[in-house]
Amino acid sequence: MFMISNIPTGRSAKHQPPAQRAAAQKTATQGASERRLVELCSMSVRDSLKELDTKAKEGLTTEEAEKRLDEYGANELAHAKRLGVVADLLERCKSPLVIQLLVIAIISGIVGETKSASIVGAMIILSVGLSFILDRRSGQAVEALGKRVQSRTLVLRDGEETEIRISDVVPGDIVLLMAGSIIPADVRLLSAKDFFVSQSALTGESMPVEKSALVDKEHEAGLSAWELPNACYLGSSVNSGSARAVVVNTGVRTLFGSISASLAEKPEETSFDKGTRSFTWLMIRFMLVMTAAVFMIVGMTKGNWVDALLFGLSIAVGLTPEMLPMIVTVNLAKGALTMAAKKVIIKRLPSIQNFGAIDILCTDKTGTLTQDKVVLEKYVDLTGRTSEDVLTYAYLNSHYQTGLRNLIDRAILDHTEMNVQLCRLVDELPFDFQRRRMSVVVDFEEDHVLICKGAVEEIYECCSHYQIGEEVFPLFAMIRDNLFEEVERHNRDGFRVLAIAYREFPREKTQFEVKDESQMILLGFIAFFDPPKAQASEALGLLQEAGVRVKVLTGDNGLVTQRVCTNVGLKADRMLTGAELSKIGEDDFARVVQDVDVFVKLSPAQKEQIVRSLRASGHVVGFLGDGINDAPALKAADVGISVDSGVDVAKETADIVLLEKSLLVLEEGIMEGRRVFANIIKYIRMGASSNFGNMFSVMGASYLLPFLPMQPVQILTNNLLYDFSQTGIPTDRVDPELVAKPLKWNIENIKRFMFCVGPISSLFDYATFALMWYVFGCAAYNAPGVTPLQQEGLAKLFQTGWFVESLLTQTLIVHIIRTRRIPFFGSCASLPMTLTTLLIMGIGAWLPYSPFAAALNLVPLPPVYWVWIIGFLLTYSILTHFVKTWFFNRFGGD
Repeated sequence: MFMISNIPTGRSAKHQPPAQRAAAQKTATQGASERRLVELCSMSVRDSLKELDTKAKEGLTTEEAEKRLDEYGANELAHAKRLGVVADLLERCKSPLVIQLLVIAIISGIVGETKSASIVGAMIILSVGLSFILDRRSGQAVEALGKRVQSRTLVLRDGEETEIRISDVVPGDIVLLMAGSIIPADVRLLSAKDFFVSQSALTGESMPVEKSALVDKEHEAGLSAWELPNACYLGSSVNSGSARAVVVNTGVRTLFGSISASLAEKPEETSFDKGTRSFTWLMIRFMLVMTAAVFMIVGMTKGNWVDALLFGLSIAVGLTPEMLPMIVTVNLAKGALTMAAKKVIIKRLPSIQNFGAIDILCTDKTGTLTQDKVVLEKYVDLTGRTSEDVLTYAYLNSHYQTGLRNLIDRAILDHTEMNVQLCRLVDELPFDFQRRRMSVVVDFEEDHVLICKGAVEEIYECCSHYQIGEEVFPLFAMIRDNLFEEVERHNRDGFRVLAIAYREFPREKTQFEVKDESQMILLGFIAFFDPPKAQASEALGLLQEAGVRVKVLTGDNGLVTQRVCTNVGLKADRMLTGAELSKIGEDDFARVVQDVDVFVKLSPAQKEQIVRSLRASGHVVGFLGDGINDAPALKAADVGISVDSGVDVAKETADIVLLEKSLLVLEEGIMEGRRVFANIIKYIRMGASSNFGNMFSVMGASYLLPFLPMQPVQILTNNLLYDFSQTGIPTDRVDPELVAKPLKWNIENIKRFMFCVGPISSLFDYATFALMWYVFGCAAYNAPGVTPLQQEGLAKLFQTGWFVESLLTQTLIVHIIRTRRIPFFGSCASLPMTLTTLLIMGIGAWLPYSPFAAALNLVPLPPVYWVWIIGFLLTYSILTHFVKTWFFNRFGGD
């Protein structure tokens, strides 16, 4: 067993700063890992196994594997580390919203306003504390859900093939690799057959690289660890072929681990993050302009610049959407947990918004439109008669292939049992998506027989003869055409047809290449049936109602696809094949892929090209796939969606993993994503419109009144209570009509809403000013003979009246904005949201009569005030509702 030792770095470690010493140690470890990989790949297979203390045919024992797992740790890269409590809280305090509140609290404390400083501190605790507690709790739950879809790999343990989690792989493990597998660590190949690996995640090279177990010391001299032809690296995946390898490095010691520091950094900003940031800075800009204006107005009109500063800072707090991070985080986490209950696992939280915004869903037909239960129905010769020879050759082909057994292979092997002891596998030509066929070579009846199974057109191209009974005849073009007609008839009936061909070679030939798939004899056909899903039509109808257009992207032939689409109610009048698509110029490509909904016989690259073109046209595209050929398109889509039964590379690439491959499950996930986003938008629209209205009210009152319209401590208390009332938003119900179509960020629409609805609250603020000034006698403030004590009482009465009206109206507005129904009370809010808003409105009405009134400079209001305020609230609700309805009819809700 080998050990990785530290490498001297030229300077005594004890004289280095801790951070530099840690970095040096990490660099040394990575360098040693690379050298170790190069060293083992330059050895013979026997020597490399001896060095790693393992056996090729038995692998490690369970006991030894557990010891090495303890020694080397889990086979995981540098994840974004979960911060400790203190570090997490400090990180949250770096938000520009929180920093702003901290500055205001500090300034308030410096000038002696301890009450204001305390209230702002309480707001910081409410925002940061709630976000911290709920985010940690939800994050742990989401992390646990993610572990349900961990990738697995096949290893030898105690001499048996055992499937384990990739995180449990240790140095010395013997891993078995095939098409669709993810390379679980840095490995040295022991044997390989037609083994092609995609290293695009590491090198950016899109073409797969062929790997071999051979050691060529002459050419390997001077090669870096990245260039070794007999090594494969964590972060790559198998395109085709099969191999057996021994694990050399795991986790952070892998080559990918050396460049994975970025994984521990913050992820790239998503469109959702950009939208949130745009709104935040929009409100901060309003706040800065407002604060500066109010400071100057109050300072010049009242002559007290300290009071002007405190008042301006209080206004800044009132205009700050400090609850936004908490609302966003809790909504996303709650959505992830809700989706998990519906068999949808979210791997990346921000993808929830994109999930709800999908307006085009690209999907394969197998397993989504069909039952994914392929049954072998027919095995016939070229005359259409049942042929045991065709079944035998198909069985041998599926039995001896060492790659990933698909549904077709399982259907053949499940159909019958055959004694294959008289045969022996000689060689194999694995399946790939260019040839669309695969071959095995078996020692059978004194010959080496190449048996080829694959798509009919591709098999026909390689055949020069055909066989009926014991007779072999030349395969002329006219006969090919007649055979195609028979195949098309089966396709129209919904059968998927594959061709079986063979060619015999002398036993002396033991090495085979793709060029040997020529001059073959066409033996017959095998036909499979994959019936449509009973719920596919319903799911497609629901998706269409939800504004999601479904496009079928498949490698299957057109006739089978057309029959399946027709059976489930999906129009397939116009289809495009991959060959036709490749002839379309760039100018017409975008138009064509938007017009056509069914694409057949596509290559993986063409699937990706279609997805990218749709995105470039402004669509939000989801791609549902579970195969090796789907990985490029999954990565290219706004939301990559795979299934738990898919190949590892598909699950790793996807943003979302379905525990059940069903369009119904997908539709439920999309709708939940929209509900999450709709609740976030509620807070944003409410906060934006309320703050914009307050801007007009405060600026006008500050100029017109001989005293402050509301004292700083009152503004802060008002905002603290208002913030608490919004904590129920993540639990709120969402009307079906709000999520009837895809929802996207639209900052311009939010601005328009703010300009239209905001002034309404300002209108009722001015009505309250007039009420307090003329009806309740505050105009006497400027009357001759009024004492300063009386002036103070009148000012407090005015401020209390506006305090109550402001809190009640802005808390009430969420119940109007949350729905588009007429009347708005036709939609009921959730119980938590109803309780929080009613509680805060009750507290707001109670405070002027409470023991806290003196501390907040509030005074009891006359009983008749409540008659006026009830009238204001009713009128405010009705007017806001009509303006809101007009707005959505005029500008829409996006």
